[in-house]
Amino acid sequence: MVKFLRKFYMSLIFIFLYAPIIVLIIYSFNESKSRGHWGGFTLKWYAELFRDREIIKALYYTFLVALLSSIISTVIGTFSAIGIHNMGLLGKKFALNINYLPVLNPDIVTGIALMTLFISLNIQLGFVTMLISHVVFNIPYVILSVLPKLKQMNKHTTEAALDLGATPAYALRKVVIPEIMPGVITGALIAFTLSIDDFVISFFNTGPGVTNLSIHIFSMARKGVKPSINALTTLMLLTVVILLLLINKRTTKGDELIP
Repeated sequence: MVKFLRKFYMSLIFIFLYAPIIVLIIYSFNESKSRGHWGGFTLKWYAELFRDREIIKALYYTFLVALLSSIISTVIGTFSAIGIHNMGLLGKKFALNINYLPVLNPDIVTGIALMTLFISLNIQLGFVTMLISHVVFNIPYVILSVLPKLKQMNKHTTEAALDLGATPAYALRKVVIPEIMPGVITGALIAFTLSIDDFVISFFNTGPGVTNLSIHIFSMARKGVKPSINALTTLMLLTVVILLLLINKRTTKGDELIP
């Protein structure tokens, strides 16, 4: 009986979490504009979605910022993780605690803090400030993805390369980076996913003429949401699910390789 109640309770939780998403996906194929009436199956909202210039513009900025911020944060985060890994015990603990702060902080705190910084430096809010804010937000997650791979790596491999005449830069490029590459790729995928999903930090650090999908949908919600948004959300959900599956696959594969 207890086992049945546990399964029933877990089923209710999953239904509560995923039922709205399933309804949204179903109604993205609804012929009727009404959300409470099924008018038949159609793909017209997907076609209308790609004819809407405002949505396409928001989609462009969303993926451009996500791509650039994931690349920049991955490079900075990877080298930061290598530096933290090679620190002394006290220095490593201090650096890790500093790195945890943006992860534990509410997004609104990070967003307002960055906005205040940009305004105090007389930097006009726009594409650059949104990109910088996404990079700052993503770097801690990249560091946390790369550090476990550095801990798993045999440090004697790098020492052997240096003893054989390799320069530190050559050993980093040919030995360290290939060894931690699964963590680097995982960090990049996480950064890309978080950047696509972000609203709060983007909202406080963007300017006129620059908007991503989350901000665009928020502004539309106050006027009335078009049915094409259901199609857009379905495509976004599919993108995030694919990225999460890739992250999970790489993480699982990395765990299997650990002796």
